[in-house]
Amino acid sequence: MSALHDLSAHELSTAYRALKLSPVEVTRAALARIDAWEKRINAMYLIDAAGALAMAAASEERWRRRKPLSAIDGVPITIKDNIAVKGTPAPFGTAAGDMTPSASDAPPTARVREAGCVLLGKTTMPDFGMLASGVSSLHGITRNPWNLARNSAGSSSGAGAAIVAGYGPLALGTDIGGSVRLPAAYNGIFGLKPSLGRVPIYPPYLGRVVGPLTRNITDAALLMAALSRPDARDYTALPYQEIDWTGSLTGSVRGKKLGLMLEAGVGPKPQPAVHQAVAMAGKAFAHAGAIVEPAAPFFTREMLTGLDTFFQARLLAEYELLPSERKARVLPFIATWCRRAEKLSAADALRALGQVFLMREKAVAAMRKFDFLLSPTSPITAYEADEAAPGNDPGKPFEHIGFTAPFNMSEQPACSICAGYDVDGLPIGLQIVGRRFDDVGVLRMAGAYETLRPSLRPWPEPPR
Repeated sequence: MSALHDLSAHELSTAYRALKLSPVEVTRAALARIDAWEKRINAMYLIDAAGALAMAAASEERWRRRKPLSAIDGVPITIKDNIAVKGTPAPFGTAAGDMTPSASDAPPTARVREAGCVLLGKTTMPDFGMLASGVSSLHGITRNPWNLARNSAGSSSGAGAAIVAGYGPLALGTDIGGSVRLPAAYNGIFGLKPSLGRVPIYPPYLGRVVGPLTRNITDAALLMAALSRPDARDYTALPYQEIDWTGSLTGSVRGKKLGLMLEAGVGPKPQPAVHQAVAMAGKAFAHAGAIVEPAAPFFTREMLTGLDTFFQARLLAEYELLPSERKARVLPFIATWCRRAEKLSAADALRALGQVFLMREKAVAAMRKFDFLLSPTSPITAYEADEAAPGNDPGKPFEHIGFTAPFNMSEQPACSICAGYDVDGLPIGLQIVGRRFDDVGVLRMAGAYETLRPSLRPWPEPPR
């Protein structure tokens, strides 16, 4: 058997059912792994060892009595900083954040607690989730386990690094422009951005979703079975569907029409290794019987500027409400960026929102000829760990999210799965995008690619 920290949620569930493993020993192994890695990668904002062991002991008793709460009862999981956990502050990655303990669980936390998961603690994120990096005024720098000098991406920075490091097979992240998929890409794991409303959240917001980060597709499906259950607090949620998430993973790709989009239309062109890996993924699908055709980029500079402006104005509205002493604690990069919106008029903000909705229109239209789109998740691999954005330019924080952000605004499901590595051994992400609400289809295509892709490298071990 593999080391306990390398076992998948599915493998743990099988072992628990056979009473071959105990959730307590698995949780202890996860905590030991955190102890071995954490000083190097800084993925955890809070570690609740005592609480986790108590949850594991309760799970152990349920499995012993043959009354587990779900298939993932007793499986360790981490929760991102900004997803409320009762009794724990959710400062949104910023030293200016509110440190009042959350009064209740957010819907995703409530669902995994009801499923019996062992909550190890909360993971790091950048200020207000407004960076695709692991740089935070509160948490410091979160590093990539594959190369400690590189970025873990964001804003689910700690969640992505924690999965690679073996803190547990499950993690919850949030995504409003790529914040689940980019950490999945940079860390060489799997991340799903569900359709907007598929996973109830609170408070809901335009484009914002909670999604799983895992090492494989089956584990993501197991987690989605819990996360997608209804919660009345999300007044934008989709009508609940009883979906056999794990039973729906298998199926042929033969005859499926796939669009291969190798350029985003704005931002840097994909690095040669990224271009090659994604092109090879297209060929692998074609060899398996899919119909793969080029797909034209649709994202424009005007759309990206509109999205950037909209996010600036959104954060400025919150920033201006902070007392002056708390404003001073915000990451300078973020403060400089959002204050660019001080010069905007109401008409400017509305025009920016118009570009966001145009982006939504074009993203949905791009799927008319295809069942799924294939693209790079990011045009680049992990950049320097201390850079808030590539180049550290607060005037251009979102140049590298051209492949991911449109599908938040269009509400479409999209995932990132590892497609290989560059010459430095840094992972490359393949993005698979589905039509609106076809979350199961995206998981199925990712499951197919899991069998088609080149062999993955062994997971990194902590430096001695």
